[in-house]
Amino acid sequence: MEHKYCSVLKSPIGEVIILADDQAVYEITFGKKDITDLAENHITITAKAELQAYFEGKSKEFTFAMMQKGTEFQQSVWEALCTIGYGDTLSYLKFSEQLNNPLAIRAIAATNGKNNLAIVVPCHRVIGSNGKLVGYAGELWRKQWLLEHEKEISGKGQMTLKF
Repeated sequence: MEHKYCSVLKSPIGEVIILADDQAVYEITFGKKDITDLAENHITITAKAELQAYFEGKSKEFTFAMMQKGTEFQQSVWEALCTIGYGDTLSYLKFSEQLNNPLAIRAIAATNGKNNLAIVVPCHRVIGSNGKLVGYAGELWRKQWLLEHEKEISGKGQMTLKF
């Protein structure tokens, strides 16, 4: 029987729920989850610390064990998301071209929406071709906050005051 573990991080964009099994984090979400009776383990504690460092602007990378289930196509999209630089954005069109699959924009967008590892698999860095923020399971205001945070920390754009 596989054990399940959980850590909760209070962040500037609300509670971040980190779920793991004995091997890896398999979900990071802002949504409501029934986490009753779930304790932390070393994997969720490490993930929580790394996410805290991200929110504090002290870290741009994640090294904890993570794994999400998906098809070969989904895995390739999630892997490619991780190549989008911190503080950078890419349109869905450019992202599909980068994957050498410009006709698969809808499939890529759907896969982006199925990403269960918010922030660490940076689906928030993909935007509409017109430069607008589109589609984010964690709500668009969080996507905007994450992008502004990364731009501010990386120095890739004007600083936006956060209240």
